[in-house]
Formats: sequence, structure tokens, C-alpha cells
Amino acid sequence: MNSGNADKGSALYVAMLSAVAALGGLLFGYDTAVIAGAIGFLRTHFALDAASTGWAASSALLGCLVGAGIAGYTADRIGRKKALLTAAVLYVVSGVWSALPSTIAEFSVARILGGIGIGTASVVCPLYIAEISPAGRRGRLVTFNQLAIVIGILVVYFVNYFIAGLGSDSWNASTGWRWMFGSAAIPATVFFFLTLLIPESPRWLAEHGRHDEARETLVRVGGSVQADAELAAITEALREEPVSFSGLLQPGFRTAFLIAAVMAILQQVTGINVFMYYTPEIFKQVGSGTNTALLETISVGGMNLLFTLVALRLVDRFGRKPLMIIGAAGMTLAHAGLGIAAYNNILGTWVLILVLGFIAFFAMSLGPIVWIIIAEVFPTRIRGRGMAIASLLLWGTNYVVSQTFPMINESPWLVATFGHAFPFMLYGSFCLLTVFFVLAVVPETKGKSLEEIEKLWKR
Repeated sequence: MNSGNADKGSALYVAMLSAVAALGGLLFGYDTAVIAGAIGFLRTHFALDAASTGWAASSALLGCLVGAGIAGYTADRIGRKKALLTAAVLYVVSGVWSALPSTIAEFSVARILGGIGIGTASVVCPLYIAEISPAGRRGRLVTFNQLAIVIGILVVYFVNYFIAGLGSDSWNASTGWRWMFGSAAIPATVFFFLTLLIPESPRWLAEHGRHDEARETLVRVGGSVQADAELAAITEALREEPVSFSGLLQPGFRTAFLIAAVMAILQQVTGINVFMYYTPEIFKQVGSGTNTALLETISVGGMNLLFTLVALRLVDRFGRKPLMIIGAAGMTLAHAGLGIAAYNNILGTWVLILVLGFIAFFAMSLGPIVWIIIAEVFPTRIRGRGMAIASLLLWGTNYVVSQTFPMINESPWLVATFGHAFPFMLYGSFCLLTVFFVLAVVPETKGKSLEEIEKLWKR
């Protein structure tokens, strides 16, 4: 991909690079959310209990833990581009294999393999976009990744609905779910070939002494004057004492690490992936049939996409902090409403409205902005590894929430005491905690270069 002007650079070129990298996010959304349409059929096919259902839904997340854990080292060692190519290959292999298993154990191994690809992409996609983007547009461009994730979720909801409509429930339990998982291999193949066309991150190139190549990409991005200034700032930052993992806990970087780690955990304990992975089953629980539940799930994906577009427009205008506070407060209210509805056995339209409200507030705030924060706060020398730790915490929390939801939701004691309201009460309390944490601890990073943010922690 060769575009741009040596004096001015090219906004289109930056957008093209960001869009290609964000395809990894699309596959992230597609591959994690495909379980939503298939989990009921998997449960029937393999005769799963509550704990086994949670395992089937969350097994890929163990792979995500591995992928996120090694992504920083991989991205720092072989480069951002080759790490993305590796993730694409894992997506393709997992998509094909997870369509063919004869046992739940074999299915889980295939999903774990794909999860390694997802975990890798979850670190490297926003990392690459953050490192390729001018400061004034970085928030919007990193949000491309979250936009791609929600597009992937919406697309797979449509795919699931279409495949489920091809046959009866018995056909879906034997065959339909296989087509749902196998379909992921198609966009994964497209992602692999497009990634071959993009350049390596200029910050990674500079870190490895390839300054001419780094400047060439920076010129295409922002023009020659901006490229020289940016390369000088990168070089100055890299001259300083390297930061080890333990260095993240020392004064100067401890606050940055705390913010990234806590926000990664809080994004997941809001319960977002309960809705992403179990929405059709939740809607069935409140009276919807299979086709209606899958159709209502599409509306969830549509709302997710719509309000991610809102975030894309507002994040560099109003800033990260105000959007996160408004979003977390709205999510708290939505969970409160869902808890009341669940406790009083209120079914139907009100449940759908409250779920859509929760999704809207999440999509305009914590959904994209947590990934932006994780991509912004770490210094260049440790950014890949620092993002890997934060992503590891995010995926670990995601696994715990996804594994335990069916067990909590079907616990005889909790159901007898709270009805089905307890999960919403629990997740809502974490949403409220998020409001206070953002108010008290998280600074505004809008409009600051990555090097300026690094200096902020040192001060």
C-alpha cells in the first residue's frame, strides 16, 4: 500500500492501514460471538450440563489468555505485522477444525487454538494502529478496531440466523452449528492476504535500528516535517533506560500499569460478554423461541455497532474520561432494571429494551475506550509487553465471567433467593465501581502523543 504526499502525508493511507489491522478485530468479534448462536445446539448435541456449557462457551478464552500472554513478546520480537499474520493462520485452522469435532474435548482444543489467535490480535491490532496513527486521530483510529469487533459480532449473528434457518432444531444440533464455526475461515483468509500488503510499525522499526524504513512510513502518514519530528521523539524515548516487567511497578510507570490493568478487568466484570455469548439463551429464558431469540440477538449486534460509531465520532472530540463515566453510569442503571425485571419475572419487550440500553452505553464507552487506554499508556520500549499483561487480565476475567454465568444463573440457592436477578446485581455493582475509579484515577489522554503520555507518568 503506497499512498500519500511527502509534505502532507495521507489521512486515507493511515485509514487504510488501520482498517486492514482492524480486520483482526473483526475476526476477534466473529470468532468469539459465533458461540452465541451455536451454544444451545452444542448443549443438545453433546448433552452438556451447566458447567460443561460454560466450558464450551469459554474454552476459547483460555487460548485467548495464552495468545495475549505471548503476544507482547511476539510483537516485540518478530514485529507487529508478522504477529498479525500468525493470528490469521490460527484463525483459519481453528475455523476449519472446530467445524469437524466428534467430541467436546476435540471441539475445545480447536477453540483454544483459535483463542490464541484472538488473544494475539487483541493485543497487536490496537497496538499497531496506535503506533501508526497521528496523535490527533489516534483515539478515532484505534476505535476502528472496536468498530471492526462489533461488525464481526453483528455479521456472525446474521450468519448464525441464516444457518439456523436452513433446517430444524434437530438439524442445527447435528450439523448447523458446524457451519457456524467453519464460516470463520473465510474472513480469516482475507485478513491474511491483506496483512501481507501493510508495512511494519514505524516505532518497531526504529526500535530495531531500521530508521530509514520507519521514516518512509511516517512520511506517508504525516508528511516529511511531521515524520522527522516524530522519529526524533521516538529515538529520544528509546535512548532512555529500558523498562523491564518489574519496572512497570516502579514510580513513574506504576500508575499507568494500574490504570491499564484495572480498566481491563472492569471492562469484563460489567458482564458484557454474558450478553455477547449467551444472549439467545437469555431471550429463550424469558419466553422467546429459537428464531425469535436469534433475531433479537441481531438487534443487540446492531445496537452495538450503532453506538460504537457514536464513540468513533466523539472520542477525540469530548475525550476518553467523560464518555467512560456516562457509559458506566448508564450500564449501572440498565443492570438495575434487568435485576428488577428478573426478580419479578417480567418478560418480553422490557427485557429487550434494557439489554439494548446496556449494549448502547457499553459500546459508546468502555467497549472501545478501554482498548484505547491500554494502547496509549505504556512507553514504546515496553508497550507490546505491557499491553499483553493488560490483555491477559482482560481475557482471564472474561473467562471467569463466561464460565461462571451459567452456574450462577442456574444455581438452585441463588435462584430461590434472588430469582435470576443475582448476575445483574453483581455486574451492576462493578459498573458503579467503574464510575468511581474513572473519576478518581484515570487521566484524560485526548490529543496527546504517545511520547507526551509517557512523560506524564514520569512527572
